[in-house]
Amino acid sequence: MLFDDYFSLNAVVWLFLAAFMIHDFEEIIFVESWMNRNYERVRPLIPGPGQKWFKDMSNVKSSQFAVAVFVEFILFVPVTYLAAEKGIWALFIGFNALLFVHVFTHLGQSILLRSYTPGVVTAVAVSLPYSVYLFYRLLRDGAATWQDLLTYAPLGLLLVPVVLAGHKLGKKVVPD
Repeated sequence: MLFDDYFSLNAVVWLFLAAFMIHDFEEIIFVESWMNRNYERVRPLIPGPGQKWFKDMSNVKSSQFAVAVFVEFILFVPVTYLAAEKGIWALFIGFNALLFVHVFTHLGQSILLRSYTPGVVTAVAVSLPYSVYLFYRLLRDGAATWQDLLTYAPLGLLLVPVVLAGHKLGKKVVPD
């Protein structure tokens, strides 16, 4: 593949932090204004189980969202270090599996709502190609097997309480 000669696996792994931040910058920048403009129009389109979450997110400030992103980033740095420098892959693969699945939540939201949703552009343009290339390189370079990918992917769910705690912290650090 074209990039294989230019990027070491180590560099591809470290690029996770950039891919994550580029995607989350889009969300940070647009979430507050998008919610302010679209909440009333979109609310009736949200399926029942998502109503509480959508209501909770309806008054989120970009600065509060940024706190949650910061909490995730702080976790991602040592996990990325362990993968890139020590070959400890489990959490890194799990978190990247979740990033990959997250792309499809953004696509699903935009399809359901028939409009742009914060994060969909960089999910498709950055997160998706990065994830596909990362997994390809892990397999090609022998750092992981398909069994490793499938075994470690569920570890990405460990990120869910971190994200929830980050949003809760954001509300405390930056009150409404």
